[in-house]
Amino acid sequence: MFGEELIIENAEAALKSATKLTQSEIVDYTVAPIFMVGKEKGAHEWLIEFKKPPSDFAHFSELLDKALQDVNSDYEAKRFNNTTLNAPKIHLARKKLFYDWLKEKDKLGGQHKVPRLSNTRDYIEELLALNK
Repeated sequence: MFGEELIIENAEAALKSATKLTQSEIVDYTVAPIFMVGKEKGAHEWLIEFKKPPSDFAHFSELLDKALQDVNSDYEAKRFNNTTLNAPKIHLARKKLFYDWLKEKDKLGGQHKVPRLSNTRDYIEELLALNK
């Protein structure tokens, strides 16, 4: 979205690193852009359901951001001094949020998966509304 060229392998590697360092475990997640408005910079917005949440969520967020920079030099360049991208905004998903969302969409089963990375806010807006 912002020239950072974040791909699923980057997201998975960063999550693996952050969960390992915080001894947490993820059930599901999705990521969407926070679009630039006026002079406000963009960012990535994450919604993560944990099986075992980190004891320090702020630390997890910092580790995830750092890991993304480590695995993706374009992301690192955009995050340098918040040049183009602000730090990611991460939300905790309630238990079974993604399951409930798929069920609501009549998409339960092996052929249907939660979209991981999106260039729109469609999925995350629906999920955030359901997360309340």
